[in-house]
Amino acid sequence: MTERVVLAYSGGLDTSVAIGWIAEETGAEVIAVAVDVGQGGEDLDVIRKRALACGAVEAEVADARDEFADEYCLPAIKANALYMDRYPLVSALSRPTIVKHLVAAARKHGAGTVAHGCTGKGNDQVRFEAGIVALAPDLTCIAPVRDYAMTRDKAIAFCEAKRLPIATTKKSPYSIDQNVFGRAVETGFLEDIWNGPIEDIYEYTQNPAVPREADEVVITFEAGAPVAIDGRPVTVLQAIQELNERAGAQGVGRIDMVEDRLVGIKSREVYEAPGAIALITAHQELENVTVERELARYKRQVEQRWGELVYDGQWFSPLKRALDGFVNEANLHVTGDIRMTLHGGRAVVTGRRSGSSLYDFNLATYDTGDSFDQAAAKGFIDIYSLSSKIAAKRDLA
Repeated sequence: MTERVVLAYSGGLDTSVAIGWIAEETGAEVIAVAVDVGQGGEDLDVIRKRALACGAVEAEVADARDEFADEYCLPAIKANALYMDRYPLVSALSRPTIVKHLVAAARKHGAGTVAHGCTGKGNDQVRFEAGIVALAPDLTCIAPVRDYAMTRDKAIAFCEAKRLPIATTKKSPYSIDQNVFGRAVETGFLEDIWNGPIEDIYEYTQNPAVPREADEVVITFEAGAPVAIDGRPVTVLQAIQELNERAGAQGVGRIDMVEDRLVGIKSREVYEAPGAIALITAHQELENVTVERELARYKRQVEQRWGELVYDGQWFSPLKRALDGFVNEANLHVTGDIRMTLHGGRAVVTGRRSGSSLYDFNLATYDTGDSFDQAAAKGFIDIYSLSSKIAAKRDLA
């Protein structure tokens, strides 16, 4: 029986060429798998037909937008996941979604190998391959660009020689990856970290410097999940999509950073994630109202580790799975409404309310009705500072 390879297929030049390239290098039949995580662009059926026209023996497409939002973006919102305190894991979250579909296709079609289009320099090769072996340790992974030196020039030449039905136009100066949770832009003039990003690179966000009317929005959460916007019930996907539009129109969610890649190099990345930043900002504030102090303090440590694991391609790892349990437990009472003003590139919280609130007005107020026992404070301070006091007597002697 002829060997089969399942290829993560985008419909672009590189992965279209990879179909024939893999067949020539390995002698295997190629099954192309395209997964829609809200990246936009061409219709899935057009992509499927192109894969077949480029030589795939089978081609599958999957509309995974709700799956991506519910099973990958939502856990990130609950974890307030911001890698290096800034990046909402736009690309890192989509990779395990795609991996699940690749593994399922490999099982369905009896393939022993899974292929992807990543280079040997980035994070995504690790995310794909670590995810695949975590779900199916018996599968082999290959990457034509990395393993068979399939450069852009060679890809164009191969495409023209084989008369493949795909345009070989000049490559964009940028490398772009996008999905419903956000958009990542790198390379080109951005590789000089002194160069500022120009307005042309942005698509999800408008220029925040342009004067416009502010947009006020109320986001309702239940157990950490967004369930309504301005009182209208929404799915997680709809919440992200609406806030992409509304926050994006106000220039919210632009991020320009130098980040630490898993492979050990620093890389300059420009992101725009208006819906993600608005939702995480709102969720963080609702946690401030509803999560007990010690749990909240510890959760911040968990959030950092959770984000690092996801960034590093460890979505299916035992530690990540265990931390998910903690994050879900910590979100049990994160229910209520957050009012935000979207304006000038910022999402600013202006109001909070929750039936699970730990904010006690009578304890917090400095006016009449104050129920805090101020007389108890002196004894508390004496005991709280006792060990430092004893040490100070020794050290200052």
